[in-house]
Amino acid sequence: MAQHNLIIIMGATASGKTKLAVQVAEALKGEIISADSRQIFKRMDIGTGKDLQEYTVNNKSIPYHLIDILEPGERYHVDAFKNDFYQAFEKVTALNKIPILCGGTGMYIHSLLQNQTFTSVPVNLELRAQLDLLSKEELILKLQNNNGQLIDHVVDLSSKKRLIRAIEITGYLKDHQLETIERPEIKPIIFGLKNEVEVTRAKILKRLDERFASGLIEEVEQLLKEGISKEMLVFYGLEYKFIVNYLDGELTLEELKLKLGIAICQYAKRQNTFFRKMEKDGTHIIWLNASLSQNHLKQRILEKVSDQKN
Repeated sequence: MAQHNLIIIMGATASGKTKLAVQVAEALKGEIISADSRQIFKRMDIGTGKDLQEYTVNNKSIPYHLIDILEPGERYHVDAFKNDFYQAFEKVTALNKIPILCGGTGMYIHSLLQNQTFTSVPVNLELRAQLDLLSKEELILKLQNNNGQLIDHVVDLSSKKRLIRAIEITGYLKDHQLETIERPEIKPIIFGLKNEVEVTRAKILKRLDERFASGLIEEVEQLLKEGISKEMLVFYGLEYKFIVNYLDGELTLEELKLKLGIAICQYAKRQNTFFRKMEKDGTHIIWLNASLSQNHLKQRILEKVSDQKN
C-alpha cells in the first residue's frame, strides 16, 4: 500500500502551482482539490486567479473540487473548508484516484495537517471588537486569566490576532464542548514551490497587467451591480479592496496598479513566511525551484511520489 493518499502542491501567488498540479493530476489520473479561500466564489474569476483554462491538458479536462461552490456575498472559514475538503477527499479516493490539494492559503492546508479541533469555534465579532482595543500585553494577561493553558499548543504570543482568537476559543469552551468528528486519515506528501523574490515580483506584476487587460475592473463593477456590498468585496481581498477604492475615486488608475502590485508582492511574502512556520511546526515540505520548467517539476514530483510507494 502506498505511504501517501494525498499530494499537496502549494506555493505563493504566481508560483505556477495550479498549472503544475494539473499536469501531475493528468499524469497520475488524479483530481484537484483547491485550497484557495476565494476561488470558492462564483463569478469572481479574474480577481481570484482561477485560470480555469489551465484545467485542460492534452484536450482532457482535469476534474476539480472546491471551486465555484458559493455565491458572492457569502462568508467562508477554515472549518467549512475542512468539511468540504474531506467530502471531496472521500469522493476522489472512492474512485481509486489520487487527490491533489493545490493552493496558497496556508492556513487551510495547515488546519488539515495539524488536525486542529478549534477551527469549529465560531467567530464572535462583538468580542473581537472589544479585544482589539487592548494591547498585546493586556491580551496575554487576559488569556492567562481565562485558563489559557487549554490552547497553549496553538497560541502564538507574538501575534495580536492569534491572541484574540485564543481568548475567543477559551471563552467559548467555558460553556460549550467541541464535538469530536471522525475524519479519514490523510497521509500527504507535500511539495512547495519557491522563487527568488525578484522573479516572484516580476511574475506578479506581469500577471496583474494581464488581469487588468482581461477585465478585472469590469468584474468588480459587475459584482457591485449584482448587489454585493463594497464592505464584502473589501473583505474578499486585495484586488477587490483596491478596485473598490479606485471606483470610489480614491485612487487614479496609475495609483491603483502601482499600489495593488506592491500589496500583492507583500502578500506573497506573508504566504512564504507562513509556509516556513508550517515547517517549524513539523511539516515536511519538499521544496522545488519554481523557475524550472513545468515538465522538469512534474517529473520531479512523479519521481518522489514513486519513491514513496516503494
